[in-house]
Amino acid sequence: MTPAFDQDPAFALHRGGKLEVRSTVPVRDAGDLSLAYTPGVARVCTAIAETPSLADDYTWTSNVVAVITDGTAVLGLGDIGPAAAMPVMEGKALLFKEFGGVNAIPLCLACTDVDELVETVARLAPSFGGINLEDISAPRCFEIEDRLRDLLDIPVFHDDQHGTAIVVLAALRNAARLTGRTLGDLRAVVAGAGAAGVAVTRILLEAGIGDIAVADSKGLIYDGREGLNSVKQALARDTNKAGHTGSTEEALVGADVFVGLSGSTVTEQAIAAMAADSIVFALSNPTPEVLPEVAARHAAVVATGRSDFPNQINNVLAFPGVFRGALDVRATTITENMKVAAANALAAVVGDDLTAEYVIPSPFDERVAPAVTAAVAAQARADGVARKKD
Repeated sequence: MTPAFDQDPAFALHRGGKLEVRSTVPVRDAGDLSLAYTPGVARVCTAIAETPSLADDYTWTSNVVAVITDGTAVLGLGDIGPAAAMPVMEGKALLFKEFGGVNAIPLCLACTDVDELVETVARLAPSFGGINLEDISAPRCFEIEDRLRDLLDIPVFHDDQHGTAIVVLAALRNAARLTGRTLGDLRAVVAGAGAAGVAVTRILLEAGIGDIAVADSKGLIYDGREGLNSVKQALARDTNKAGHTGSTEEALVGADVFVGLSGSTVTEQAIAAMAADSIVFALSNPTPEVLPEVAARHAAVVATGRSDFPNQINNVLAFPGVFRGALDVRATTITENMKVAAANALAAVVGDDLTAEYVIPSPFDERVAPAVTAAVAAQARADGVARKKD
């Protein structure tokens, strides 16, 4: 008899999990067994012990990523814990394989203390070629990533931050091109100073945005505002050159770009008050900050995080190719230049097909992952972080 949950197709699909481990070599007879395991395996182990870099060639570590969470900021569900986070981490691993050909192992950790998380991941790291941090709440996620990047000589990438940032930059480049402008011509307002909001702001600054202001739940972040944590203090120093001190909606008057990453709402009047040919990326899920049909009455380009509207800003456009490129050259880290290169490659896939409803390609466009992979690998070599030179 079918359990009641299996009447729901989502539960039916998830029964038994979405992943399995398969062998890549046959074990048909004693000869195969003696090579795959003892005594043959001992020769490989001895060689690796003498020359540790041989592990990249003679184990799977150079092509496997750990997808790690503590379950504190899962999708739009919040702090649901490690067990409930597993379906999402399995899904992430599935996307790594399907879109980038990267093996990924979901690991949901039963600890939330920053020191414990860093120590746990660092101890696990020898088994992996890269670390993808996922759904870890801010501001802890910033310190965790920074400390792991300092400790490890493999790529560490918090996808909620940098995957989102890469795709936003790619879409914004194309939206600016469509409306006859460059990034340097644009004044942007970002609603949300969590993991994604901070990373989006940082990559847009790196790419040369004209000016950008960030708002949290208390309003615009500006130099001199009291009560800012260290992350927001750094934002205050580097952003909001126009000196806005009010609300998100006040800052939107005359602004060229709105990027919503906060789960809040923005009125139609605020969108209408933006500059001509405005660009609205309302990315909160499942409910955008402003409905796309409303924003489209006033904006030249509208994007959301949803698959049922045009211009979906979806991290799957970025992270499989980013890791594939980094792993292919055995990069020691993922640099800011590599992220920008990924965004530029992603934007270029759209090419001459650019329209208001097509500023970013579909995740199912087979050109996406190879383009991002090639760009990231080339930039890793240019930045001097690639251990594999050919």
